[in-house]
Amino acid sequence: MSVGGSVKELKTKEELDNVRHSGAPVILHFWASWCEASKHMDQVFSHLSTDFPHAHFFRVEAEEHPEISEAYSVSAVPFFVFFKDGKAVDTLEGADPSSLANKVAKVAGSVNPGEPAAPASLGMAAGPAILEAVKELAKQNGSSQVNKEVEPGLSDALKSRLQQLLDSHPVMLFMKGTPEEPKCGFSRQVVDILKDEKVEFGSFNILSDNEVREGLKKFSNWPTFPQLYCKGELLGGCDIVIAMHKSGELKDVFRDHGIETVGGSGKSGISESTGLSATLTSRLESLINSSPVMLFMKGKPEEPKCGFSGKVVEILKQGKVDFGSFDILTDEEVRQGLKVYSNWSSYPQLYIKGELIGGSDIVLEMQKSGELKKVLAEKGITVEKENLEDRLKNLITSSPVMLFMKGNPDSPRCGFSSKVVNALKEEGVNFGSFDILTDEEVRQGLKVYSNWPTFPQLYHKGELIGGCDIVMELKDNGELKSTLSE
Repeated sequence: MSVGGSVKELKTKEELDNVRHSGAPVILHFWASWCEASKHMDQVFSHLSTDFPHAHFFRVEAEEHPEISEAYSVSAVPFFVFFKDGKAVDTLEGADPSSLANKVAKVAGSVNPGEPAAPASLGMAAGPAILEAVKELAKQNGSSQVNKEVEPGLSDALKSRLQQLLDSHPVMLFMKGTPEEPKCGFSRQVVDILKDEKVEFGSFNILSDNEVREGLKKFSNWPTFPQLYCKGELLGGCDIVIAMHKSGELKDVFRDHGIETVGGSGKSGISESTGLSATLTSRLESLINSSPVMLFMKGKPEEPKCGFSGKVVEILKQGKVDFGSFDILTDEEVRQGLKVYSNWSSYPQLYIKGELIGGSDIVLEMQKSGELKKVLAEKGITVEKENLEDRLKNLITSSPVMLFMKGNPDSPRCGFSSKVVNALKEEGVNFGSFDILTDEEVRQGLKVYSNWPTFPQLYHKGELIGGCDIVMELKDNGELKSTLSE
């Protein structure tokens, strides 16, 4: 955290009490090192401390000083507390420079008597980049949670970003992967349909941005992907697009909205014949549809011949899903032909009702997010309901080192989760993760299962290691990597 003006670091509550009892104006800024809004607002805070030299300006790292944070009910950062005549008289949550300047002026006296205190006192000294960044943060309503639930709904900034993405192309597909390399069978089918309709389309890989992925579900009120939009309006997912394509309605919609077809290959090219013989194609289709859930794997479910195949078998068994299988090691023609037919170059390959879902990575991700269960239900495939305890056990053991956290490793949603992620990365430890903000059943259930009331929670080979404090203690003692390698 950069120090400017006359801002001091507050270390103890006693220090605050001594200054507060002097009767001088005091302003506290509660911040977190992982919060960008805090960093930007601290620059504003520093400039204000220069303008109001008779007031005491302190910054407090909220998560490092819980006794001070709890005393003033701090649950989000940036957060400011204002003291006058020894008493707390006001607070401010979020990145709002104008309100901060006005509230400082109320307790410390205006720089220009008779005028409202605006960040004019920040002036050119603050620099346009700082002011612009803070204004943008203010637009986002930007307070970041410390030890509190993430508020439901979408921020204005995310809504704006989603709308911009929707409007970026007349026909826009939010999918898993890219048109050239779809990462699930449903996305691949919609891509093929759009190519067959000969329309140009834009695409966004939702696997690359979890904020967009989760935000769009709420924005569109549509829980799965792919999602196809025309002129900013949601048409639907894979099943709806297939039905519209078969009935000719999709072509009518594009025409009615002025979407021109292309004579050439379009933005992503027109799908061409696989080049497989009619006999082989018929055989592959027959195999794919021989069971509602069909797994093409190396080996048999009782004796998988590769770890990836074994993982998918394990997931299906854990989910109590009945499935058929085909050992591609026993038939080279099927093995090579299916790669061409599905446009998927590796094994295993999982199909549901004749549609490619993907390989082991995608199936594992869908299992963790609960999406696999949703897809099976949407396709009318009934599975025996997994009880919560079994689900928690399966999640905990889905990776040798498993972290249950707020957010994901790329975008932690709390400072404690961020610390544990950074510690594991610094030690070079590979780990799986689960975002407990996406599943309230898992979140509450795990507290009871583990008898550990807070998050993050780190597990090794199914055993609880602990939360943030224990992980950081192990790291500081040089024991973290060895503990997770046993």
